[in-house]
Amino acid sequence: MKKTLLLLSLVILMGASAIAQKAEVLYFKANLACCAARACATVEKDVKATVEKNFTKEKVVFKQVKLDDPANKALVDKHNAKSQTVVMVVKKRRGETVIDLTDIVRKYSRNNNKAELEKDLVARMKPALK
Repeated sequence: MKKTLLLLSLVILMGASAIAQKAEVLYFKANLACCAARACATVEKDVKATVEKNFTKEKVVFKQVKLDDPANKALVDKHNAKSQTVVMVVKKRRGETVIDLTDIVRKYSRNNNKAELEKDLVARMKPALK
């Protein structure tokens, strides 16, 4: 019985530490004509590809958040999000840390330099995951 309780406690602690290290990249998207066309869709695709290329799904998950969906109202309000707002939320044992990546994404929207997007995103995200 004691071995079972010890094993169960160990599994719970390991699960809690795995949750504590998980991060989400939230890409806030408006339902605008440009977003239905190429501009926003291309930026979103490139940000998502960069995240998936450089981080495992166990560490970082990319999520699209539609601004006009009532189910997302709390998230939109919490992050004061507008179209193409991008934040990384790192869940830790004692809460969460939010890193705003919007400036990197806006810069990419203007210069279309994928290498610079990847370099800047990874440089800002990696330290937060330690």
